[in-house]
Amino acid sequence: MTSKQVITVFGATGAQGGSVARAILKSKKFSVRALTRDVTKPKAQALRDLGIEVVKGDLNDKASVEAALKGAYGAFLVTNFWDHFSKEKELNQGKLVADTAKRLGLKHVVFSGLENVKRLSGGKLEVPHFDAKGEVEEYFWSIGVPMTSVRVAAYFENFFTAWKPVKASDGDYYTLTLPMGDVPMDGISVADVGAVVSSIFNSPEEFSGKAVGLSAEALTPQQYADVLSKVLGKDIRDAKITPEAYEKLGIPVAREIANMCRFYQTRPDRDVQLTHRLNPKVKSFSQFISENQGAFNGL
Repeated sequence: MTSKQVITVFGATGAQGGSVARAILKSKKFSVRALTRDVTKPKAQALRDLGIEVVKGDLNDKASVEAALKGAYGAFLVTNFWDHFSKEKELNQGKLVADTAKRLGLKHVVFSGLENVKRLSGGKLEVPHFDAKGEVEEYFWSIGVPMTSVRVAAYFENFFTAWKPVKASDGDYYTLTLPMGDVPMDGISVADVGAVVSSIFNSPEEFSGKAVGLSAEALTPQQYADVLSKVLGKDIRDAKITPEAYEKLGIPVAREIANMCRFYQTRPDRDVQLTHRLNPKVKSFSQFISENQGAFNGL
């Protein structure tokens, strides 16, 4: 029996990379080489227990990127702006993988990209964690690497942290602070991204050279609040906050999130139908919250 072709998965112990590594393994078409900076951590051991090859790798180190991609058919790349808050660093990491993939002749790279908001808005909006990925997308295609960019919608998991409902000071209810006005915002669980990426690797002729916007569904802040109210049995309301007011909240990266929501208000392309075709088991927001009620125990 011939051995399976290898797909290298960067950031395999993270949420997105982990989801992708498991989904590719499950599809049984490719074998997985999982990359992580720390091969001793429990998440790395968990991947090993599944029969995945786990290797040490660092996106800032040319030699380790070279070793990770050597002999691979393809790769899944996810970069993490929030690791270092540096657009420049994220750009350099992406370019290093692109250059190495080109030199080694990889047949298909799937990159977790996003739009270059600064360029699209003519410099009016800057969203560094989008913009760097947008520039990396452009670079991959400009040097001729067969690459598919998956532009993932806002994570439903953000409702556990940054967008968790907050107790109102003037009554027995909670508010959801999401500066989107009445515009629907696309969302998806990060756990559902893996199966989509696996499907894309299985259909290179359909997706190579394209950007694919992923979304389970798009809801307005009021609709998100309604789902949370219904599932959690609490009175949760849309705070109806503007991006301008959100910027003044004094929370870290408030301006970045406000600008991201301004961009989301332009309804960038996220394809709900295609996402469901690529992963028929993708969860709605209601299903996701129902399965994760424990995350709201303190409410």
